[in-house]
Amino acid sequence: MSKLDDLKNILRDMGRVMVAFSGGVDSSFLLRVGKEVLGDNILAVTARSETYPQAELEEAKKIAQLIGIRHLIITSEELEIPGFQDNPPNRCYYCKKELFEKLKELAVQEGIDFIADGSNCDDLGDHRPGMLAARELGVRSPLKEAGLTKKEIREYSYALGLPTWEKPSFACLASRFPYGEKISQEKLRRVDRAEEFLRAKGFKQLRVRHHDGIARIEVDKKDLGKFLQYNLATEVVAKLKELGFNYITLDLEGYRMGSMNEVLPLEMKRK
Repeated sequence: MSKLDDLKNILRDMGRVMVAFSGGVDSSFLLRVGKEVLGDNILAVTARSETYPQAELEEAKKIAQLIGIRHLIITSEELEIPGFQDNPPNRCYYCKKELFEKLKELAVQEGIDFIADGSNCDDLGDHRPGMLAARELGVRSPLKEAGLTKKEIREYSYALGLPTWEKPSFACLASRFPYGEKISQEKLRRVDRAEEFLRAKGFKQLRVRHHDGIARIEVDKKDLGKFLQYNLATEVVAKLKELGFNYITLDLEGYRMGSMNEVLPLEMKRK
């Protein structure tokens, strides 16, 4: 039996399912398989917030429509959560706790048995305090339960014709700030607009990390050479300074998931 078959059996046993849907590779695949197995007994819910770019929300709407699934939009106010703006290492816990509590309330109204997220087996190797919130509130992770990795999810997504199969990894905009640096709506918008600008220049996998007044740009290693083009470098510097950054830097290690977690003690990363 394949892992895809395992996933289908897990979803079938769950009955009625609400998926916390970001529009990314994992939750899109989960929805697609869920639609096949559960039909109308699966619901997608996306949270609109300051940490979630409008472009991502619009893409999530399109994907839900493509799959042919019912899709609800709720509002999440992370910046109103006590302690969130202080950006502690467990910031993601507060964010996910608020989201999952809202989803639980909605699930009761909809008569839905389970809430599921798109966590997969690769997520176990990084600092993910949001997983603690999921466990505390009884949120299931069917992809992880089926033993699926990100690579396998992309392969299955390609076979199913999902446009998200090659979509770059994305994390909420709050992940662009070093722990301890205060997060504000103005800073979130600055990062969002900076990344939007770089995507328009042809960069796909990227992050603009916000270190006070410094922008630390991470792009795929194969794209580092593009910044040797004088015109592009000049344009990027001018635009990001216009957005409010004082200094613009390029990270020579390139993009890597969770680079802000590299400074955390090993024992904290394992939690």
